[in-house]
Amino acid sequence: MRRIRPRRSPAIPLLALAWAGAAAVLWLWWHNTPAVAATTADRLTNAGRIFGLLAGYVIALTVAQMARVPALERRVGSDRVTRWHAMSGRYALCLTIAHVLLTLYGYALQGGTGIVPETVSVVTGYPEMIKATVGTLILLLIGFVSAGVVRRRMRYETWYYLHLLTYIAVYLAFWHQLATGGDFVDSTTARTAWYALYVVVGALVLWYRVLVPVRLNLRHRMRVESVTQEAPGVVSVLIRGRRLHRLGAEAGHFFRWRFLTKGLRWSANPYSLSAPPRPDLLRITVKAAGEHSRALAGLRPGTRVWAEGPYGAMTAARRSRGKVLLLAGGAGITPLRALFETLPGGPGDLTLLYRARTAEELALRAELEAIADARHAQLLYAVNSADGRRPAITAKLLRRILPDIALHDVYVCGPPGLAEESYAALRAAGVPDRRIHHESFEF
Repeated sequence: MRRIRPRRSPAIPLLALAWAGAAAVLWLWWHNTPAVAATTADRLTNAGRIFGLLAGYVIALTVAQMARVPALERRVGSDRVTRWHAMSGRYALCLTIAHVLLTLYGYALQGGTGIVPETVSVVTGYPEMIKATVGTLILLLIGFVSAGVVRRRMRYETWYYLHLLTYIAVYLAFWHQLATGGDFVDSTTARTAWYALYVVVGALVLWYRVLVPVRLNLRHRMRVESVTQEAPGVVSVLIRGRRLHRLGAEAGHFFRWRFLTKGLRWSANPYSLSAPPRPDLLRITVKAAGEHSRALAGLRPGTRVWAEGPYGAMTAARRSRGKVLLLAGGAGITPLRALFETLPGGPGDLTLLYRARTAEELALRAELEAIADARHAQLLYAVNSADGRRPAITAKLLRRILPDIALHDVYVCGPPGLAEESYAALRAAGVPDRRIHHESFEF
């Protein structure tokens, strides 16, 4: 059986590097603490120092994860980086709250005052503390609106633009670390390292979130070429541009698209390429699932397009075996249709299983059947029965379709329910976790 060497994921070394940074921060505290104090007040303030240092470090990591660095977005995966960002944000917020409470309580015990008078004294009397207080309050606001129960009740655009206040909050809170932090006041090396950490993170954000998208769109000048209905509620948008082959896009990649027309110019949504990129054309296929996706059916030819990308890790580089199963559901067919056409392989190496509620909802069906015929690939549909019963994806079904399923790489794309059901069935059928490739677009 032909074996393909997959591209190694940098996730493990990156996580090891992050933990090494945390260890260095703890060493900094230990190096600047000659003895562990015996009084309760000193123990509290020392604990506050630890939490403050770790909070500053984790905040820097959290911002770096927002920078959309290609090494992370394309190799680790945008969905995984987004989960890292959310987790790091929660840790940063908890560490910040612990730093504030422990430090203020320790100072209050040392001064023999109440917590409220001590808070007023610290905020108004210590250098850079007013800015730090405003920054902390902004971080608390962002943490509140990012909580699941609140986030689900907000418009995405509102949440997104509030989330951008993180940059202001970090800038405001940064300066008090160097002005009042005992670990930095007397150590030029520590100050230099801390400046370097934040300068590098800021440079990554400026380059990949601002300058790279501006350069991309000035260079390629993309516009809507046409809009075609593929199935009920499903449209393909053809996008023309200059020298698009220099984007580095592959089948399986997605871009964040902003259409510069009324009602859409302030929203940037992720949509996958539904066909291999051409030197002058890109295509996305979108199912109407929300306000933004429904509005794409009304796009007019000539509408200017602002794109960021390419992103995503669900490409041919993940493949490690000669045989591949593509398992799609609903709008998840879009990246898998592009992979179905482009994944290397001979007759019998490639199978696409496409699930939809009705035969009419099988988007791009004619294209898929043409690709299957040309490549001698297997194309299977799983459509609800006449009485509405949904065919379940089970280990038994997968083994019947592909007796050697355990020797396949599997790409899964579709709604969360399909992904969870398919993952459980694939594991039960003997497919190792490392050969199940899935990327969520629930950012």
